[in-house]
Amino acid sequence: MTKLSVELERYFFEEERASDVKLADILSLAGERIFGFLFIILALPSALPVPAPGYSVPFGILMFILAIQLAAGYKVLWFPERIMKGSIKLETVQKFLEKGLPWLKKIETLTRPRMTYICTSLPGRVVIGVAIALMSIFMMIPIPGTNTLPAIGIFVTAFGLQEDDGFISLGGLVICLIAGTMSTLIIFLGKEVIGEIFRFIKWFLGS
Repeated sequence: MTKLSVELERYFFEEERASDVKLADILSLAGERIFGFLFIILALPSALPVPAPGYSVPFGILMFILAIQLAAGYKVLWFPERIMKGSIKLETVQKFLEKGLPWLKKIETLTRPRMTYICTSLPGRVVIGVAIALMSIFMMIPIPGTNTLPAIGIFVTAFGLQEDDGFISLGGLVICLIAGTMSTLIIFLGKEVIGEIFRFIKWFLGS
C-alpha cells in the first residue's frame, strides 16, 4: 500500500491540478481508505502549530458528518451536494501540506498493521467515530484553546485508522480524552483559570 505522504506529494505537487481543489477530487484520491484519509486531511490545518483561522469550523462540520457515518458503519460516504461542490484553493492546500508532510513522514516510520481489530471491527470503529465526533464539536467552539489539541487527537487517531494500526489509534484516543477534558475545563472555567491552576501545580512541585 502506497504511503499517504507519497500519494499527497504526487497528487498536489507533482501532477498538474486546477487552481481549486474540490471535495469530490479528494474523495476519488482516497479510494478504500476514505475515512482515515479524510480525517487526516481535514484535521491537519488545525493540528499544525501554525495559525489556521477560518478552517476549524467548516472542517469540524465535515469531520462530524464523517465521524457519525463511521460510527454507524457506513461503507459509502454521503455529503450534501453543496459540500461536495465546495472547493479550496490549491495554493492553500499546498501551504498546509508543506508544513504537515514532514510530520506525516515521521509518523509513517512508526506505523504498521497491529491490533487491527481496533480499526476494522464495528465496536472499534464506533468508539473511534464517537471520539472524533466529540472532538469535532470542540473544534467548532469559537473559544481559544479548544481547537488545536482536539485536532491533534483526530489526526493521530485517523492515522492509525488509515494504516490499520490500532496501537496508534489508541494513542490518538488518549489524546482525544485529554483534549476533551482540557476543552471542557476551558469552556466552564476559562483559559485564565486553567493557566492559574497550571502555575499553581508548577509552584507546588517546585518547578
